[in-house]
Amino acid sequence: MTEHRSLEEVHETVDVPSGGPLFRRWWAVAGPALMVAVGYMDPGNWATDLAGGSRYNYTLLWVLLMSNLMAVLLQSLAARLGIVSRRDLAQACRETYPRWVNIPLYVLAEIAITATDLAEVIGSAIAFQLLFGLPLLWGVLITTADVLLLLMLSSFGIRKLEALVLAFVGTIGIAFLVEIFLAKPDWVGLVHGFVPSLPDATALYIAIGILGATVMPHNLYLHSSLVQTRRVGRSSRDLKAAIRLNTIDSAVSLNLAFLINAAILVMAAAVFYRTGHHGVAEIQDAHRLLEPILGTAIAPIAFAVALLASGQSSTITGTLAGQIVMEGYLNFRIRPWLRRMITRLLAVVPAVATILWFGEGSTGGLLVLSQVILSLQLPFAVIPLIQLVADRTRMGEFTIRRWVQVAAWIVAGIIVALNVKLVVDEITGWLAGAGTAALTVKLVVVPLALAVAGLLVYVTLKPLLDRLRARPRPEVPTGVHSAAAEPEVRLEVPRGYRSVAVALDFSGGEERMLNEALRLAQGSGEARITLLHVVESPAARIMGDHTADLETEADRKRLEVLVASLERAGYTAGWRLGLGHPVKELARLVAEVEADVVVLGAHGHRGVADLIHGTTADALRHRVDATVVIVPLEG
Repeated sequence: MTEHRSLEEVHETVDVPSGGPLFRRWWAVAGPALMVAVGYMDPGNWATDLAGGSRYNYTLLWVLLMSNLMAVLLQSLAARLGIVSRRDLAQACRETYPRWVNIPLYVLAEIAITATDLAEVIGSAIAFQLLFGLPLLWGVLITTADVLLLLMLSSFGIRKLEALVLAFVGTIGIAFLVEIFLAKPDWVGLVHGFVPSLPDATALYIAIGILGATVMPHNLYLHSSLVQTRRVGRSSRDLKAAIRLNTIDSAVSLNLAFLINAAILVMAAAVFYRTGHHGVAEIQDAHRLLEPILGTAIAPIAFAVALLASGQSSTITGTLAGQIVMEGYLNFRIRPWLRRMITRLLAVVPAVATILWFGEGSTGGLLVLSQVILSLQLPFAVIPLIQLVADRTRMGEFTIRRWVQVAAWIVAGIIVALNVKLVVDEITGWLAGAGTAALTVKLVVVPLALAVAGLLVYVTLKPLLDRLRARPRPEVPTGVHSAAAEPEVRLEVPRGYRSVAVALDFSGGEERMLNEALRLAQGSGEARITLLHVVESPAARIMGDHTADLETEADRKRLEVLVASLERAGYTAGWRLGLGHPVKELARLVAEVEADVVVLGAHGHRGVADLIHGTTADALRHRVDATVVIVPLEG
């Protein structure tokens, strides 16, 4: 199927020079890794870092360092996938796995993005409360307007968005430089914190939360897409240069995120653990205690400003990831503002429910839980990523080397092992404390955990299963049954049509429709393929030919790209754009191009969906003097 280009509105909008000074080329590439790094310093990280520092002093610094090294490796692999294959991770998974696997993978990815956005919603709401005294519930509701801000900023281009994120990151960094200067940490104890140790089971829970907050699954989808905003040459030399520059960009940006995360944990250890406040896990408590302990009013203000910058910058990347995951796994595109509103509402609802049910004091635990959920989903993004960049048929000469594969699988093994232990410990604890509800836990939670584990096993073993299926089968002996099974069939190449029209609605399935058009044109050396599309927006229906809105321009560009692809393949092609009522406009365009046959797509709508999407095919075939071929796009 023809894919929507990943983040189509900003796809390949930044040119990367193939020569010139190294800094100039790196500057053109820089940006995607910074956007990804923002997710590594979001409010969810604050909760886990504060909990780890206040309870265990500097002991868990090694977890931050380990997580950061994992992140640099995995993000560089995600960038490589996007640069070489021009597919984001979600698109590549949809092409690789069967539908029954992709649906749960999509659901798990959406859960991870919701957990990410939940942390950003709560963090921003807390920042509003700390700075302006707003109730937490009001702050949560205000964050729903973030999507409108993001939509406005997106129209200025990806580079402007990256510049805004850089400003946010700079604000966070400056704020925590102030905090560290005021806290005066124990530098010897800090160094000892890089020696691996886990004092107790709670430390493991927080460590896994730190891992989930640092190596975030949605960032793998995001990075593989954002690198495609750069237009790079497709020669081997250009691709190698792009991979190298993006790897450097990933290392620089993620190490910046590591320093900020380490600063949060060090501040918590130096301020709270040292003064006996070992139970500080709530961001509000940390803010309240900073001034009396450090003796200055600037500390809590810097803390709150950094938190607001963290939440707002993370909002940008989280909502972009939601769009990437939906379009990639489902090949289903909706308006970006609607997708971003859906992402935000999925996070706002549980946040509001938690505050109303458990009170404002429950937000710290909810933040840590959101990061643990991210860690549990992580294997379902990491393992497919490793398999994809190790696949020579997809990556060619850019397949990762053997030692990189080994390192990546070690990282995946650590992530899976930690998650398995966490899940087993949690289920055991639930069963022990469930009492009369133990049977319900056994009947619901245990089968669900086993089903998820089975899915992970399948995803891990799929390349091996594919190789086993590809082995040559034993030769079937000749005889009555074999002859009956393989009857001789004589095929004749059909006469091709001279003018083939293809009606596209850009809702998926374009490649299937174009392939059918090429089949119908086969055998006719003078065949012409014309791509038709009707813009149905209110502006198009009212203003007709005078319409010049963003949707119309975007659809015009899509048609131009597809026609250019057909012409490069040696076909004669063109396009026509209609404005207004789809059936009326398609009938007019079909008559104009004197089409012999019209190819339409059918998504299999039924009932209410048929009323919503209309019955274009049935109405059109009564209005045109041409054969109408309907191509099923579902399944």
